[in-house]
Amino acid sequence: MQGEKQKVIVAGGGITGLAAAYYLQKEAKVKGLALDVKLIEASHRLGGKIQTIIRDGFVIEKGPDSFLARKQSASRLAREAGLEKELVRNTSGKSYVLVRQRLYPMPGGSIMGIPTQIAPFITTGLFSPAGKARAAADFVLPRSNPSTDQSLGAFFRRRLGDEVVDNLIEPLLSGIYAGDIDQLSLMATFPQFYQVEQKYRSLILGMKKAAGPRPKPGNSKSKEGMFLTFKSGLQSLVDALESKLEPGTVLKGHRIESVIKNGESYTVEMNGGEKLKADCLVMSVPHHSLCSIFSGWGLFEQFKEMPSTSVATVALAFPEEAIERDIDGTGFVVSRHSDYTITACTWTHKKWPHSTPKGKVLLRCYVGKDGDEAVVDLSDDQIVKVVLDDLNKTMNITMNPDFSYVTRWKDSMPQYTVGHRERVRLAKKQAQDKLPGIFLAGSSFDGLGVPDCIDQAEEAATNILEYLQSNKLKAVRV
Repeated sequence: MQGEKQKVIVAGGGITGLAAAYYLQKEAKVKGLALDVKLIEASHRLGGKIQTIIRDGFVIEKGPDSFLARKQSASRLAREAGLEKELVRNTSGKSYVLVRQRLYPMPGGSIMGIPTQIAPFITTGLFSPAGKARAAADFVLPRSNPSTDQSLGAFFRRRLGDEVVDNLIEPLLSGIYAGDIDQLSLMATFPQFYQVEQKYRSLILGMKKAAGPRPKPGNSKSKEGMFLTFKSGLQSLVDALESKLEPGTVLKGHRIESVIKNGESYTVEMNGGEKLKADCLVMSVPHHSLCSIFSGWGLFEQFKEMPSTSVATVALAFPEEAIERDIDGTGFVVSRHSDYTITACTWTHKKWPHSTPKGKVLLRCYVGKDGDEAVVDLSDDQIVKVVLDDLNKTMNITMNPDFSYVTRWKDSMPQYTVGHRERVRLAKKQAQDKLPGIFLAGSSFDGLGVPDCIDQAEEAATNILEYLQSNKLKAVRV
């Protein structure tokens, strides 16, 4: 194509920004578009919370360790990056809930804590007879009144009662967001539960129907895990995508200080005084950065009050003989009412056998949650001691770890509190009206998981191309 290239800046080099830049450059190349796409990242590496350490045969994730297989965007992007043969699925094994100082197996047939099989629910020791009877009220309770939003806790407590929520649903769901289930938004996190209830009235019966028939024992599908990663860790995807970006289009160590509107375009000012022109931008930065970058516009003030939680991951490597009292399973989550600092533990060597050399054990624990973040500020040694003390309440670890990694993620878990989806919708509409060509994407807005971020990247790339094409047609008419 002839003429000056249209300029796009992608702000933020986490998986969202990286995928958006990749898709934009790919479309420009395939369709012969005159497009100049630059990716700007404040740190000196891409990938955001995706970081993998490979050491002595171990594959250790410092951030997320996998993604849901049923969400297709991540697998599709992996194929485009040439990594399809590197994908591995987790080993399906027993998972536990730690309640009242004891590990209870996750009831069979539960979907995100919602029972879909009667026998495992009746026989589990997780709940008292009264708690089980209260949960059975779901079969007769009417649908919720149509609502724009409510908390996850309020929704599930009404349907299933406090005991099932506190001992099963809360440890599972709040663990995903490191948040308070009684503050998190139902419609921004799991709107499908509300939709199932509205369609079937009973949440239990609705989830059973939605799940479909169970694989028969012995069927290969009954042993398949729900998650995928790469043999060399999630950072494989980051590295592969970065290698596919055009040379000279990634600026690391450049922090965007402000974005100034100049007529139909924008001036992007960075630390160090450098300025770049852009026709449009994908803003995949944390929500709290938007207010300062676009100061004076007052468009993103609602995000000033949006909280974020600090968490830490703790990876511990041992020789096999260090674990005298082992547990048959792949990990556990911890009830909020238990006297533990850790919120969950994955027996990584069992869940992801490829990650650990033979004769070794790899445990990965999580600390930090809404209302209990002080532990994240302790020293590495202190955090490791806290974690080992907790683990030894259910296991018997007789040696110090061969090595450990503590990774802090300060203010890294945006909290989707009640009304979040509407606030995001309003922010995007205001940006469209007053700052056309500015598009929001990333974990602060429409989903935390790797596939959710990739979905947002694809949507942002599509919106950018449509916007630029529309502007070009307007210019021709003029």
